[in-house]
Amino acid sequence: MEQSHSNETNANKALSDLIKRVMHGRRTQPESTGILEDFPREQPDITITAPGQSPVVIEAEYMPASNVEEEAKERVGKRVVNQTHPIEAVIAVRYPASLAQADNLDAALESCRLSYCAVYPKGRRFPKTDWLEGSISDLADLIDLVAVPRSAFDKAAKDLSNSIDSVVSVLENSPAVHLTDEIFSLLGLADVIQTQRIPEAKKRELKNTQTRRIAGAIIANALIFHERIAGVHQHIQPIDHVCGRFADNPKQDTLDAWQNILAINYWPIFDAAKNIIHLLPAREASQILEILKNAAESIRKAGLLYEHDLTGHVFQRLIIDRKYLAAFYTLPESAALLARLAIAKMKGIDWKDAQSIGKLRIADFACGTGALLAAIYDQITARHERTGGNPETLHPTMIEQVLYGCDVMPYAVHITASTLSGKQPIRTYDNSHLYTMPYGRQEDNTVQIGSLEFLDKPEQRVLFHTGDPAKRIGSAGEEAAELLKANVPDQSLDMVIMNPPFVRNTSREGQTATAFAAAFAAFAASKEDQKAMVNKMSQITMDTCYDGNIGIASAFAALADKKLKPGGILALILPLTVSVSSRWQKLRTLLAENYIDIEVVSIATADSYDVAFSADTSMADCLVVARKLNSEIHDNLRIRFTSLLRRPAGFVQASEIAKQLTADKAIRELEDGPFGGTDIFCGGEKMGETITASVPSNNPAWNPVRIHDFS
Repeated sequence: MEQSHSNETNANKALSDLIKRVMHGRRTQPESTGILEDFPREQPDITITAPGQSPVVIEAEYMPASNVEEEAKERVGKRVVNQTHPIEAVIAVRYPASLAQADNLDAALESCRLSYCAVYPKGRRFPKTDWLEGSISDLADLIDLVAVPRSAFDKAAKDLSNSIDSVVSVLENSPAVHLTDEIFSLLGLADVIQTQRIPEAKKRELKNTQTRRIAGAIIANALIFHERIAGVHQHIQPIDHVCGRFADNPKQDTLDAWQNILAINYWPIFDAAKNIIHLLPAREASQILEILKNAAESIRKAGLLYEHDLTGHVFQRLIIDRKYLAAFYTLPESAALLARLAIAKMKGIDWKDAQSIGKLRIADFACGTGALLAAIYDQITARHERTGGNPETLHPTMIEQVLYGCDVMPYAVHITASTLSGKQPIRTYDNSHLYTMPYGRQEDNTVQIGSLEFLDKPEQRVLFHTGDPAKRIGSAGEEAAELLKANVPDQSLDMVIMNPPFVRNTSREGQTATAFAAAFAAFAASKEDQKAMVNKMSQITMDTCYDGNIGIASAFAALADKKLKPGGILALILPLTVSVSSRWQKLRTLLAENYIDIEVVSIATADSYDVAFSADTSMADCLVVARKLNSEIHDNLRIRFTSLLRRPAGFVQASEIAKQLTADKAIRELEDGPFGGTDIFCGGEKMGETITASVPSNNPAWNPVRIHDFS
């Protein structure tokens, strides 16, 4: 039979159809004119658009494709008709020459390997040299990443931060002298500044500024979310009608509107903001609502209303407490890398089946502002979408059933709830498993140590507001604290993913210099309280890998192990000392005896500011990912060690590194000789090396970490 020849137009139409099939909610337009403003006669090969995102153009040619990259560059910066954002990225695709002779073009395209690159404004390119290679699914992942309107996002984050600074000024100049203290108490904020060796007046100033910033951020977040759902729910008026020029009484009108929203749901987002507004005098409330309403409207006009990580990006810059707790913010690109490595180790999941996904249980017991839970959410919904599923309909399942998040900071849990809810803001849900855990001395005179209480027993009392123990604000409303419990049975979780606090009891520097037990000195804990918490920790961590001299990260590792079911995935960011310190030997032995498929990723660079996957720290850390033994037996433990030359510079690079590390290919073994590891490339740029090594369970160290050149 004579083979048919498929020209580029046919290939582009087939590729357009495939992209639409694996990317829900995208509009794809192949080989169309009238697409570009001011250039109506130009005909991009494929144009991909979605609400709130930058348009993405694909230019494609058959190999050798000598002109495709230049054609791609010509599209960058142009505007698509009826789209808010300009084209920030164009993807140049090279079809294999064999595709032209395929009898079934769709099937051949679906199974072939494409080569591609992304080009950006000012001549930037990813990869810097050479080309990426991947499947249609890999190409769809890249489209997702480059569609984020980054320039508008960065400007909006800066403007929002400036608006919050204006709120600080309003509260600072308020004649209501006790207002900041009342907000401080309401939010359960921690006076962690008290241990710093600075004058009392300076401590007070820092505390007040912190409280005012967090309050402004919470109100701003609620207004942004309000603007998202106004119109979706017909009885919810837009913010301009409740606190803008059409409002007779901005404070009361806003409180009434938010009470109506609470009748739908969204408790973790709106109740905290409503309570703050309730405390404010009418004049200050009107001023603050006007400032933040304008910011929210600017975000809407900029087409960024659905950028769920915008407020999280701002929040993480405002939180002082997490430095005291040594709970460093996980960089979004680092979170994406860890999440993809962890998901790749899960076995037997039908990603197309929403019911199968709904049976998963994934927890972060130190969730902070939710970067890791958000990254896991993205990985799961992307796999569902790539197999033909609808991520929008999966949303309630993810929130109600799959994801568990705990933290000791109420405002961090607030932003985690907002981030996850904002993934699909028009989809409501009935409940969630996001909890603020009691910490420190309680009203019944006991002490609590946050999520680590789960080491003692699987059912724990939880709060949303640590500042108000009488109630808990959850996704379904207010409940008496004594009636609300979280239950996490032992060996019940399919994955635990965490960037736990690193702080050690013996730390004697910075904010912890005067603390009796630095790991328990947050939230203004007295010396007596710290002693009681240390004693409790000692009791509930007996016979575990915990060691106070190396920090409570080791206790969180013990908690993760206790809650993981056989076959479950452990995914942690830990201090690099986990690889060599004798104090960490108990954890290394635990992993050697009870886990397989262990992977350790570190950063081998001389730059002290690029050695960590977390923000705000120059302390080197590493990713540890492993699968708990099910029925497998292993006599010879092998660990895969990866040394990156630098920290991933953005989502696109993190995604490509993860793709390389999860590819099914042979990896060089340490026993092969002094020939180096298997190189990891992003196009023509070397990103690091990976190698496997046999590690006896009694080995005192994981030596092949942070190695620049394995040879």
